[in-house]
Amino acid sequence: MSLTQDDSPVSAGASGATASRSPAHGKKLRTRHVTMITLGGIIGASLFVGSANIVRATGPAATLSYAIGGMFVFLAMRMLGEMAAARPAVGSFMEYARVGLGNWAAYVVGWLYWYFWVGVIAYEAVVGGGILHGWFPALPAWAGSLALLAIFVCSNLISLRTFGETEFWLASVKVIAIVVFLAVGVLFALGLWPNATFSVSNLWVHDGFAPNGFGVVLSSIALVLFSYFGTEIAVMAAAESENPGKGIRQAANTVIWRVMLFYVGAILVIVTIVPWNQLPEPSVTAPFTYVFSRFGVPGAEVIMGLVIFTAVISVLNSGTYSASRMFAALAEQGLAPAAVAKRTKRGVPALAVIASTVGGLVATLVNFIAPSSGIYDFIMNSTGLVALFVYVFIAVTQWRLRIKMTDEERSNLKLKVWLFPWLNIVLIVGAIGIVGIMMLTEGGRTQVWTSFVAAGALLLFWPIVRKRLALQKEKEAGFPPSALAETHQ
Repeated sequence: MSLTQDDSPVSAGASGATASRSPAHGKKLRTRHVTMITLGGIIGASLFVGSANIVRATGPAATLSYAIGGMFVFLAMRMLGEMAAARPAVGSFMEYARVGLGNWAAYVVGWLYWYFWVGVIAYEAVVGGGILHGWFPALPAWAGSLALLAIFVCSNLISLRTFGETEFWLASVKVIAIVVFLAVGVLFALGLWPNATFSVSNLWVHDGFAPNGFGVVLSSIALVLFSYFGTEIAVMAAAESENPGKGIRQAANTVIWRVMLFYVGAILVIVTIVPWNQLPEPSVTAPFTYVFSRFGVPGAEVIMGLVIFTAVISVLNSGTYSASRMFAALAEQGLAPAAVAKRTKRGVPALAVIASTVGGLVATLVNFIAPSSGIYDFIMNSTGLVALFVYVFIAVTQWRLRIKMTDEERSNLKLKVWLFPWLNIVLIVGAIGIVGIMMLTEGGRTQVWTSFVAAGALLLFWPIVRKRLALQKEKEAGFPPSALAETHQ
């Protein structure tokens, strides 16, 4: 069964329709912007700071948690890449879910993704405000948070190029920091750095490689996936670049070595240099800061403090971009108010940027004004499963679209998922397994239930949206009101 031109993932007409909603060529992201967004997009405070919690819980086997989580991300990105290389779309997986599964799927995955990034915007603003308060005690944390939100909403509103240029330099700082850390760390672990001794045995001498068992290794994968979530930003950005096809293929093909080098490599260096049970709590000293101090680098704490702050504001910048583009894409499909889709002359969906930032602002203010209300904690916890939801939707959508293709359409694919559909099954079953593992811990259960509550609340509004879509389509097609309302899904 061949897809219609409107829905085909390989249709030039469909791609053109998507492209028409993107900025003009001269206002698009350049290749270097997409390259650095691709490289630095997954490097955030969750690596520089949050990785300590996983290492302290799992020991040296934390490298396995990051490696397994990385394979999940790689499979999802490969599937997304197959669809995106054939049909670049700013809405990315939301658009493909609409084509492959229907408007309901686009509505659910699109709004959940937007909700996730609104939560991230709030989280990074709160963390960034705290860092600024630590540096400048006279500046209240809430004021620092609001200042950061204002700066990056302006950065995103000016132009797409401004966002790209800002993210290019922020990501460059993170990438350089990781590369230096890895290079010096390997020399230090091998005893080739001044005042260093051979310390590779730290991988097994302190109660073994997995001192707390492999169950903890598996349960930590959910936290790891939260750290990785954001790799798909590169695909969304590539769709607004001067060469979408090249950027998308680059993002999909390089994700595995980026994950293995930046995350698995960095964690391996940490657990090799420092005995896992001697790593300080992140609230005391961030793991990267602690290890840098072991290198004997002058001003290590200041340097890593600046790098971590850079990582925080980078995620705040890219989170604002991601949330606004998904919001605009939802509006373009009639799943959000139409005004949100309007772009400025510079190609920026201004209302989507402002609305997304306002969402983050509200969550941020709740944290400072009513910290004991539990609302901020609910927002943070309820985004815990969004990554898994998105990955499952990507796997199912790609499976559905591949089945619908003709032999000619399959042969024309520029990027293919291997072992179809077995890798889809592995990803779906793996996601379900992770949810099951999360239910075994109190913190995991909280994330699971709050995530389902958020998704359930979203579904309550679907009948209203579905009816509006049906009426809109009837109006455009000139059909009687009852004809489409009964069949529209």
